Amino acid sequence: MSGFAGLRVLTLESRRAPELAKLISTYGGEPIVAPAMREVPLESNREALSFAAALLAGEFDMVIFLTGVGARSILSVVETAYKRHDYIASLQRVKVVARGPKPVAALGEIGITPAITVPEPNTWRELLRALDDAGKTSEELGLQGARVAVQEYGVSNPELLAGLRERGAQVTRVPVYQWALPHDLSPLRAAITAIAEGAVDVVLFTTAVQAIHLFQVAAEIKLEEPVRNGLKRAIVASIGPTTSEELERRGIRPDLEPSHPKMGFLVKETSERAGELLHRKKEGITSAG
Repeated sequence: MSGFAGLRVLTLESRRAPELAKLISTYGGEPIVAPAMREVPLESNREALSFAAALLAGEFDMVIFLTGVGARSILSVVETAYKRHDYIASLQRVKVVARGPKPVAALGEIGITPAITVPEPNTWRELLRALDDAGKTSEELGLQGARVAVQEYGVSNPELLAGLRERGAQVTRVPVYQWALPHDLSPLRAAITAIAEGAVDVVLFTTAVQAIHLFQVAAEIKLEEPVRNGLKRAIVASIGPTTSEELERRGIRPDLEPSHPKMGFLVKETSERAGELLHRKKEGITSAG
């Protein structure tokens, strides 16, 4: 079997759905597009403005940026109340931590070079490990007693916050944007029905929120258990550990993660292993039956 060879491949991506659908087609799959989320700004920006006021007043020792979109969003909010150069100058006075290349790029746009950059796969575990390693080499980067602001995205990360507090940090959450369900749920409902009926061969998850929303809507239309069973029959590909953890919480063990947490690698490597994985699953289901 070469590539997807006509397999029906579901993508739950929203913003980059056309790009992902084209990649699926390039590798021989039949793309099914069902956006599972949309990014929306918080109705109130009070947390971001409170963070800016505290930062300008010198009340933080470290700021952790988890996403590029969040880093840019904070700047947009801050500029409604404060001068851009004052905010940048305040960031230059603290230790800045970036969780991977996207926040590094966003911070670079305003001339900020992070003191610590978290390596792949950029989960909360790598972030805490990077902070631990940095703290061993520099007292200034230690967390004991440090006042730390964490720019959050979508769903809060309790493991990261708990890990920081366990290390003695005083933690302030800075939620900047959140994820909502799409305005039009009909494609997602149709995809859920297709999974439940066994009409989807491969499902690509590119963020944990997609898994959360998929099961939320499945529960609303009383298909949660059929969807879980359908996913066990299909190939489930996860972009990385954070997404895999969310799937495993819901009883789904992903069949693969790509060698790098990027969409191109996800589609290519899933297509290369699709035939073998599907064959193995069918054999398992037959023998189990």
